[in-house]
Amino acid sequence: MSDLFLTSPFDILFKDFFNTNSPFTPAKEAKYSHPVDIYEDDKGLNIEVACTGLDKDDIDIVIESSVLRIKHNRQDQEGDDEYVNYIHRSISRRSFNLGYRISNRFDLDQANAEFKNGLLIIDIPFAKSAKPKSLKIK
Repeated sequence: MSDLFLTSPFDILFKDFFNTNSPFTPAKEAKYSHPVDIYEDDKGLNIEVACTGLDKDDIDIVIESSVLRIKHNRQDQEGDDEYVNYIHRSISRRSFNLGYRISNRFDLDQANAEFKNGLLIIDIPFAKSAKPKSLKIK
């Protein structure tokens, strides 16, 4: 008889969750998305990146042609190897490397970045060529 019939559906669902030899990505190696909000308003494009526990000097913002890249490389801190028994853990303290291709509707040369209350805020105004124009009727 197959093992499939001897296990509960719950066991089948989580069978390979922590198995590093599985064809599925184990939970400890899974890639998680970093919390980011991107929205457009009447001034242009706005990007807000959650940077809990970071200083503004820990973050690099690089513009390469039409790509905006936001990076943080987490450095292991002294004492990280000590045993800590977390009761609950949900604050992200990992490196991130985010890249966004920005439309030519926005002017990356005029972009501004501000760090406020653990939130990186990047404002990218509309390009002058993308602003609506009115025509005179002859």
